[in-house]
Amino acid sequence: MERKTTRISPDDIAGQRAYCAEIKELNARFDRAPLAYVDTYGCQQNEADSERIRGYLAEMGYAFTQDESEAAVIVINTCAIREHAEQRVLGNVGALTHTKRKNPNQIICLCGCMAQEPHVAEKLRQSFRHVDLVFGPHALWRFPEFLWRIQTRRGRIFETADDPGSIAEGIPVVRQNGIKAWVSIMYGCNNFCSYCIVPYVRGRERSRSPEAILAEVKELAAAGYRDITLLGQNVNSYGRDLEEDIDFADLLKRVNAVPGDFLIRFMTSHPKDAGEKLFDAMASCEKVAPVIHLPFQAGNNRVLEAMNRRYTREAYLEKVRALRSRIPDIVLTSDVIVGFPGETTEEFEDTLKVLEEVRFDALFTFIYSPREGTPAARMPDPMSREEKSANFQRLVDLQNAISLEKHQAYVGKVLRCLVDGEGEDPRNNLTARTAGNRLVHFTGDKALIGAYTDLRITGCSTWALFGEVVE
Repeated sequence: MERKTTRISPDDIAGQRAYCAEIKELNARFDRAPLAYVDTYGCQQNEADSERIRGYLAEMGYAFTQDESEAAVIVINTCAIREHAEQRVLGNVGALTHTKRKNPNQIICLCGCMAQEPHVAEKLRQSFRHVDLVFGPHALWRFPEFLWRIQTRRGRIFETADDPGSIAEGIPVVRQNGIKAWVSIMYGCNNFCSYCIVPYVRGRERSRSPEAILAEVKELAAAGYRDITLLGQNVNSYGRDLEEDIDFADLLKRVNAVPGDFLIRFMTSHPKDAGEKLFDAMASCEKVAPVIHLPFQAGNNRVLEAMNRRYTREAYLEKVRALRSRIPDIVLTSDVIVGFPGETTEEFEDTLKVLEEVRFDALFTFIYSPREGTPAARMPDPMSREEKSANFQRLVDLQNAISLEKHQAYVGKVLRCLVDGEGEDPRNNLTARTAGNRLVHFTGDKALIGAYTDLRITGCSTWALFGEVVE
């Protein structure tokens, strides 16, 4: 497999920013700044990509809106992980025919992972003719060029050629708030789990240079960001394509050394690559939050092999023991797929046994969703939807009981929490996060938003904690 990462040159990025300047000049003829609407589906990597799309749009002279009907440009950044998400996006895109009818000059763009799927791109080409621009993750860095071509020449653009991927530095960024930030450390995936579309739409693994990552983190820390998440499809593969001898544990230590009062989080870790060096780094770095998302997906070895996960149940459990021996209070979350093709109820019971042994703080649970183009989509799948739903409910019920018990253990404790926003309940008007990323609802002054504060935990539910400010 080709390991050498292609890097977009500074001159190429400068060319894109020149297109931004030309579009800004076009927009200057209006009495007020035209509006752009960016809608994001899916994972944190998509959120990070949308921040760069907003960065480009701001440089073009656009302001932002949450109302698609008043937008001159609409960008929908999509996710291809599950069929339900895909259908939801297509339904919402279809509804934009009404805004386009009212404003024929409106430019509608669809990007992200769905755009990179050939069957989706063809459906958009044939049946969604009000969509002007479709481009995949590999072409994001060329967004200004595409938008300029549409504005000056009209016509539709589809930029979805298969591509192993590249690294583009120097794209402007507009972040959503000044408290939490996403920092992509790598892109793509080499794992080819049999159910997953990501390697086909996001390309091969490619790492940003440690210098570029550290520069971004230093800038965020200096700006007062308190919670910085390092992103990658599998962060534990970081550095394998770089000439420098560096891995993710080494990078964590370098980020930890950046001056500032902030927490370091990361996701996602593949169990086959998460090892004792990582766990040692987490334990020794005071800024690294005591939390890890370590997807195990299934508790049966035959199913894991069919998924091409490349670890066993026993190996996963051993990693959990090694992690907890170093960080006893680690908050551990995971992903589980129920009803993978060929999984029997007896094999599913092994997944429940893993839950009982590990006792995760929280789970992200899914009934298997076939993705066109993946090996699993061609596998026999005899179990009925009703059986899968029944197994899924058993899983959820067990995890909910464990999560509630875990949360009850927090009651009475005083925890240093980052106040991150306003809540929906006026009785608990603020929200905060523990170092382990547990949600806390409490009542307090809005001036606390963006600061750390000590909260005494007074109660809990299955999904959240409740607290009060320690005077």
